[in-house]
Amino acid sequence: MAAAAMAGCGVPAAPVQHPRSRATTRMRCRCCEDSLGVPRRRRAPGAESQQQMYFPELRPSHPPSPPPRPRRIVLVRHGQSEGNVDESAYGRVPDPLIGLTPKGRSQAEDSGRRLHRLFSGSGESEDESSEQNWKVYFYVSPYRRTLETLRGLGRAFSAPRIAGVREEPRLREQDFGNFQDREKMRVEKETRRRYGRFFYRFPDGESAADVYDRITGFRETLRADIDIGRFQPPTPSPATAPEMNLVLVSHGLTLRVFLMRWYKWTVSQFEGLANLDNGGAVVMQTGEGGRYSLLVHHSVEELREMGLTEEMIEDQVWQSTARPGELNYEFITNGPSFFTHFT
Repeated sequence: MAAAAMAGCGVPAAPVQHPRSRATTRMRCRCCEDSLGVPRRRRAPGAESQQQMYFPELRPSHPPSPPPRPRRIVLVRHGQSEGNVDESAYGRVPDPLIGLTPKGRSQAEDSGRRLHRLFSGSGESEDESSEQNWKVYFYVSPYRRTLETLRGLGRAFSAPRIAGVREEPRLREQDFGNFQDREKMRVEKETRRRYGRFFYRFPDGESAADVYDRITGFRETLRADIDIGRFQPPTPSPATAPEMNLVLVSHGLTLRVFLMRWYKWTVSQFEGLANLDNGGAVVMQTGEGGRYSLLVHHSVEELREMGLTEEMIEDQVWQSTARPGELNYEFITNGPSFFTHFT
């Protein structure tokens, strides 16, 4: 009517502007379709809550059960190396290329047999224990002596028992500075003794604190792998999952730093630790609550020989019954022992 009136007065009518163009309408229609142009099904109001009513495991308050944790984390030091018996070898051969002696290879095979007895729970042969549901997963430093130790360890296990192997550079030896002159290293180690075993950095090399930093990164990777169940093959239920054992084949100082980082030991506690023997092993095993403790497998006397103080041993007693996520407020690294003004 207004347009007719305007036409009657000689003024041309303006085109009618629609609130949305056809193109905009088409785009709006496509938002309810997938990339193939097929309309999406709309969920009826209340359908999600109705589905959760019939399937309570879908509710946010019922998260899926966590995967079973590996039963053990075993730290194994490499067998006797050529550098252990002749320190001048470090001046002729790059440290990563130094291999085992015949004695070192024998130590590795002996260690493998001990681990097999531990994992199988008996001294039975592989054929006799084949019905037992357990496996082993290896992490190994890329150095030649640790790789040769891994091969020696592996002789004790049949192929079906080995769940996997991962070469892990963060488990490598402390870097002492490329080729090492024996006399110069003697002076450097004496300087380290006076300066402090944890903080002293070798020229062109690493300190134990540097090793701590990279081991921290490895530990976080390991914890994430454990939490998501990377070591557990698909099974109908957690009850049928194999008992998994993780073995870390590495070097003396690196393994001590790993223990320090895992159990949150102080620098002074670390500096009191003894080195593992060649081919020796430390077993971290889950206790009653699911945390890893050294006291589940080792005796108190063995822990004292490793260099653990009475406070550290008391913490291992707590670890053997505590649950993951709990904190020991009585331990020196968590309690008030750092302060001197308490009476």
